[in-house]
Amino acid sequence: MKVDRLIVGGDVALPGGIQAADIAINDGLIKAVIRPGGDRPPSNEVIDAAGLLVMPGMVDVHVHTREPGYEHKETMETCTQAAAAGGVTTIFAMPNLNPAPTNLSVLREILASYESTSLVDFNLNAAPTDPTQILPMADAGIAAFKIYMVVDTGREYPHPAGVGVHDHGRLLEIMEQIAPTGLPFMVHPHDQSLMDHIEQGYWHAGDRSPAAYAKTLAAYDGLIWDTAVAVLVRLAEATGCRLHIVHVQTEGTLEMLRRARARKLDVTSEVNHWALFLSRWSDVMNLGPYALSYFVPDEARTALWEGLTDGTVDIVSSDHAPHTREEKDIGWSDMWAAHTGTPGIDFQLPLLLDSALRGMVSLERAVDAVTTRPADIFGLHNKGRIVPGADADVALVDLSHTWTISDEDTFTKVGWSPYSGRQVQSKVIQTMVRGVDVYKGGSVVGTPGHGTLAAPRSKGERR
Repeated sequence: MKVDRLIVGGDVALPGGIQAADIAINDGLIKAVIRPGGDRPPSNEVIDAAGLLVMPGMVDVHVHTREPGYEHKETMETCTQAAAAGGVTTIFAMPNLNPAPTNLSVLREILASYESTSLVDFNLNAAPTDPTQILPMADAGIAAFKIYMVVDTGREYPHPAGVGVHDHGRLLEIMEQIAPTGLPFMVHPHDQSLMDHIEQGYWHAGDRSPAAYAKTLAAYDGLIWDTAVAVLVRLAEATGCRLHIVHVQTEGTLEMLRRARARKLDVTSEVNHWALFLSRWSDVMNLGPYALSYFVPDEARTALWEGLTDGTVDIVSSDHAPHTREEKDIGWSDMWAAHTGTPGIDFQLPLLLDSALRGMVSLERAVDAVTTRPADIFGLHNKGRIVPGADADVALVDLSHTWTISDEDTFTKVGWSPYSGRQVQSKVIQTMVRGVDVYKGGSVVGTPGHGTLAAPRSKGERR
């Protein structure tokens, strides 16, 4: 039988490790993995991957698409162009949209819109702020729910009304409703009352600088994060709700995650590109609002790498969060007025693989953290691995290619990257979604509308 495509000569990231193999692709699926000495089937196209890492496409479960409502920052089309360039083949959109997906009607409208414009496969994390809508939205094919335990002070975005809950009673009610669905509950942890108190000290002193903002969020070794995580873990234990903690960035949270795992609680977690690559004090001082997100002290960042290595932190997700330069520049004088978060979906994989080559984490674990493990947590049985029958979502990466990131390399609508000027070793050469090229040789070649809903195998199923 002749297959559509044959990838030959590469080092392939397989479930058993990185090994020499060829990959046969037919009808959008992995048809066969051919070991050295095995017979290659005839093919309509042969792709020479000699000298390249051939890995599953990245499954990025934390992406701010900005559409609908904030298309001046990003659209689904530009977001998935950047995803394709970064070796990402599946994304989960976040619910801080306008309108927010808090009910089945809005959820369906957004998913239909994404179906017509996305280059890569996708899902959408609905906000479970209306308990009556949790079961209907779970049945619509979503892979997770998401809320923020935060209320913005001094701005209306990126945490708008409708997607935030920090009252513990409401969180308990939501977890009680989500638990029977079997779906993960993704939460941005944050103790709002502690944040309100800590930030007032800087405000009363007239200091609203990026440095003050960074120190506020990292105060007392990350107190606002750790207290929130402690509450969430206890509520998850009480309700049996599957919990996924985002933005892991403190040593205290890592210890709580280890204890939760030891007690067999169904708690998973992620670290984001900015925590690993953009959170040094020098980044805060030199890039100011363009680096914030958050500040992570050196000892905590070292602990994050250790947690990623030993699996305490399950996955790496981008938290891709584009904002315009105008929305960032105001932060030099008033960081509380700036929109926080940074774009990163297009450069996270090269940065992570570069770090693996420098010994920060094994190459196999780095690949697992962005492919197989997120697919497993969120029930995407046909994503995140190169095995017969899986979707042919594949990224070809040149691990020997050293290059310098520039703003001209990004496909995101805002047109800038906090990593501009940074040198990395590892470059995505080609990305395919279900066997079709969406990025190749420095150009986006995918067609809007190629992406389709990446739904869990069945409601709440998980390997």
